[in-house]
Amino acid sequence: MEIKRPVLPAVADRPKIQKYGAGRFTISGLVFAGGVFVLPGQTLAWPATDIAALSDEAVDLLLAHAADVDVCLLGCGPRTLPIPPVLRARFKAAGFRADAMDTGSACRTYNVLMSEGRAVAAALIAI
Repeated sequence: MEIKRPVLPAVADRPKIQKYGAGRFTISGLVFAGGVFVLPGQTLAWPATDIAALSDEAVDLLLAHAADVDVCLLGCGPRTLPIPPVLRARFKAAGFRADAMDTGSACRTYNVLMSEGRAVAAALIAI
C-alpha cells in the first residue's frame, strides 16, 4: 500500500523564515515567541527548549507529520547537538527523517530547500 503525501502548497505560499533570535522567530510576517515547527503549509508552536530532553508532546507533534515531509531540520539552539539515540530510534521506527544542526543553520537550510520546492519542515528551538 502506497502512502500518499498531501499536495504541497506552491513555494510562494509556504512559510518563509525571515528572522530568528532573541527567543523569537518571524515567519512570513508573523512573530512567534519560543520554539516553532515550520511545515510546508503552516507554522505551529513547538514546546521544545532542549534537544536532549524533548517532551513526549514535542516529539508526538513531529511524528504526527512524518508522512507530510521528506526531512525535518532540527534546530538545536545555538550549537549543533546529536539527536539522542532513544529519540533517533523513535524517529526511525516512525519513518521520520531528521537532521540536527544549530538553529541558525536550520533556518537558512529550510529556506533554501523550501524555495527548491522540497517537502521540508523545521523544528526549531529558539535562540
